[in-house]
Amino acid sequence: MKTLILDGYNLFYRARFAVLKDSETTTVFNFFRSLRLLVETLNCDKIFLVLEGYPKKRFEQHAEYKGTRVYADNSDNFKEQRKQIVEILHKYFPIQIVKHDDYECDDIIAYLTRLEEKNNNQVTIVSSDTDFIQLISDNVALYNPVKKEFLPKIDYDYVTFKSLKGDSADNIEGFAGIGVKKAEQLTRDQDKLNAFLSEGVNLEKFKYNVALIAFHILTDEDIQTLQYWSMPTENTLVELRQVFTNLRFYSLTNNTSWLKFSKTFEKYFHKSV
Repeated sequence: MKTLILDGYNLFYRARFAVLKDSETTTVFNFFRSLRLLVETLNCDKIFLVLEGYPKKRFEQHAEYKGTRVYADNSDNFKEQRKQIVEILHKYFPIQIVKHDDYECDDIIAYLTRLEEKNNNQVTIVSSDTDFIQLISDNVALYNPVKKEFLPKIDYDYVTFKSLKGDSADNIEGFAGIGVKKAEQLTRDQDKLNAFLSEGVNLEKFKYNVALIAFHILTDEDIQTLQYWSMPTENTLVELRQVFTNLRFYSLTNNTSWLKFSKTFEKYFHKSV
């Protein structure tokens, strides 16, 4: 069985900046147009979309986690459009939405991926976030929706590499003088890595970074409090077409386009997650 896991947070922002034209529904339109193409291209048996929670544990460890990020304003009503996307997905799509209030979607995607892999399912993660490289295996693929390509499996430990190099996007400081090449060299050579980590407080800082970068393992309590949103129990594509028509998404609802759109999703109403 093939499982598709969508990074909702990542795809929402991709839809926001897909075009320069701003309107009250541009992000909504871009998201659903690209969603059909992704599902059609990656052909799977079931679909998860994971929403973002609050990274409670990482903020407890590092108060300035992601502190360098600059967020665009809400002049395009992005927050409202994001809510609208989620509402439409929830009401009309045979896609399992998953969220945990205390975890980033990355951690939940990692949990779902390991669970599906354990059940002998082939998994494709859709995200441009390279952190998911650490999950790539013979049964797990990572598809970049921006470059429209699968990322290759690397032959060194990604968490070690990134813990040495740091991550400016998440405000995780690397080691002075260690860039991409040096970090890769140390990661590939265990003796050199051990020697480096034995110097000063390097080991302490390295462990600190690993705890921020590696995906968290959910506890039994965390798993019990995962939110699996209810899905439609019957085909809702007729109602969805009317919703899109009301939003003036005419390039999605004209007869030719709608035939493609409905054909892509209708089979999932007959499958069980």
